[in-house]
Amino acid sequence: MSRTGVITFKGNPMTLLGSDLAVGSPAPEFTVHFFEGGLKTITLADLKGKPSFISVVPSLDTGVCAIQTKKFNVEVGSLGDKINALTVSRDLPFAMNRFCGAEDNKAMKVGSDYQNGSFGTSFGLMIDELKLLTRAVVVLDAKGVVVYKEIVPEVTQEPNYEAALAALKSLV
Repeated sequence: MSRTGVITFKGNPMTLLGSDLAVGSPAPEFTVHFFEGGLKTITLADLKGKPSFISVVPSLDTGVCAIQTKKFNVEVGSLGDKINALTVSRDLPFAMNRFCGAEDNKAMKVGSDYQNGSFGTSFGLMIDELKLLTRAVVVLDAKGVVVYKEIVPEVTQEPNYEAALAALKSLV
C-alpha cells in the first residue's frame, strides 16, 4: 500500500510506503540494527515492558535531524531507565554510532533500518521516491500499543516536541 500527499519534501509531494499506523493499534513487528562492539538488533519485543519513544529521521547527517535527535536526547535523558528511547533512520549503524559519540548522545539508542526497510514500511514511514524514512515521532505504551503518532507534513521541518514529550510523560 502507498499513500501520496501525506508529506512533502522541500514542497514536493512524496509517497509513503506501507499502511497508516493508527493511534490505538499495536505497533507492527520490525528489526533495526545498531553498533555496540558489533552489529546487534532491536525488535518490537525488546521495547515491550516500558513505554517507548521512537524518533524517526531521514538522516542524522542533516541539520534538522541532528537538532531533533539532540533535543530529544536531552529531554528523554531525565526519564532514565523508565522508558525506551530510540532514534531510527536508514543511516548505517556505524555512522549513527559516530554521530552519537560526537554529540554525546547517550539517552537514546539509534537503530538503522538500512537492511530491508522493515521498520519504515511496517510503520508506513518509508518515502518511496527517496528510500529514506520520513520525519515522525511514535510513542508506544509498555504493551507496544501506539498512543501518539506525528508524521511531520514537511520533512524539512521539526516535529512538535512538546506534544510528543507530553504523550511520553503521561505514561511514566
